[in-house]
Amino acid sequence: MEIANTNTSTPPTDLAQKTVYPILFSIAFAHLLNDLLQAVIPAAYPILKDNYQLSFTQIGLITFAYQMAASILQPIVGLYTDKKPKPYSQIFGMVFTLGGIILLSFAASFPIIILSVVLVGIGSSIFHPEASRISFLASGGKRGLAQSIFQLGGNAGTAIGPLLVALIVVPNNQHYIIWFVIVAIIALFVLARIASWYQNHLTLRAKKKVEIILPDLSQTKIVLSVAILLVLIFSKFFYMASISSYFTFYLMYRFQLSIQDAQFHLFWFLASCAVGTLIGGPLGDRFGRKYVIWFSVLGAAPFALMLPHVDLFWTGILSVIIGIIISSAFPAILVYAQELLPKKLGMVSGLFYGFAFGMGGLGSALLGNLADHTSIDYVYHLCAYLPLIGIIALFLPNLKKN
Repeated sequence: MEIANTNTSTPPTDLAQKTVYPILFSIAFAHLLNDLLQAVIPAAYPILKDNYQLSFTQIGLITFAYQMAASILQPIVGLYTDKKPKPYSQIFGMVFTLGGIILLSFAASFPIIILSVVLVGIGSSIFHPEASRISFLASGGKRGLAQSIFQLGGNAGTAIGPLLVALIVVPNNQHYIIWFVIVAIIALFVLARIASWYQNHLTLRAKKKVEIILPDLSQTKIVLSVAILLVLIFSKFFYMASISSYFTFYLMYRFQLSIQDAQFHLFWFLASCAVGTLIGGPLGDRFGRKYVIWFSVLGAAPFALMLPHVDLFWTGILSVIIGIIISSAFPAILVYAQELLPKKLGMVSGLFYGFAFGMGGLGSALLGNLADHTSIDYVYHLCAYLPLIGIIALFLPNLKKN
């Protein structure tokens, strides 16, 4: 491994060498609250579709608008904060999300719905790069574990969101989305506490030069590895878009479930994603991130291929298995990318979160249009082949475990 020769070794007592679990769990909780608010958007699709007679194409465009707002800004935010860290920026991001949730609860037309989700997307784009950096800094070297804890919060929020929508909004009406403002207010208090620690941590790091370990790879191999990781992100999040945006519609169409029953099935899938996320990071620390990435994306393929051909019981079982396997990839992918470019943590985090959101949004838009022209059942038959792309993970170089 090559060591940046402008830096010196950091004493073991330095804060950077200790795993700061209170901060890790705090930023994970903030991630839970942030992603819970994001999850309100797709969870509300059946209500919005009925209220405003939206097509699947329009549903896809809502997701596309939100995901693009969340994706385009993230690398820019990350690149900027690499040079000038902004500990309190996440608070401003949550204010955007708060505004979007309020607007969505009272939106009375398709353009206003689009505007509301764009505000939530902007909030997400500000939150993720700095939050991921905080997780990295608080890891004390246990990067996979730290990223899994951080991602667990996000996936838990994504799972809880549809459940709360099913319990609070579905039995009433769209205006009950306003109750999620309480979640945003709690998040603002949590983020304020984290920002205070982050500010103090930056002050301490400024007084001591910290060792930065660079990968022993050529620039060409680094670029190729990043490209492979982005293709894997495409495969994972394009497939995930078929579940997060359209699983409820698929269950309602194929098995004649009610909105609430379909939302509960979506909750179990998203909960399984939280479990997989928690597993993926530590396994990457233990066995190497390349193998976790390869197994996670490609390993979901046989179950995804079976999903469109089974009854309701096995649909529930397979969706949980797929969720556990495929979600274990992202912590390993993100930490692997951070180790490829350790001097650009914010930019890397923003790029990968942004690309993930972008692929999710593009996938939702294209799949919604496809569902309008064919059927929601056809979409699931087609998307079942996406995890097979995971075979290209075999071409990733092995990085030394840290």
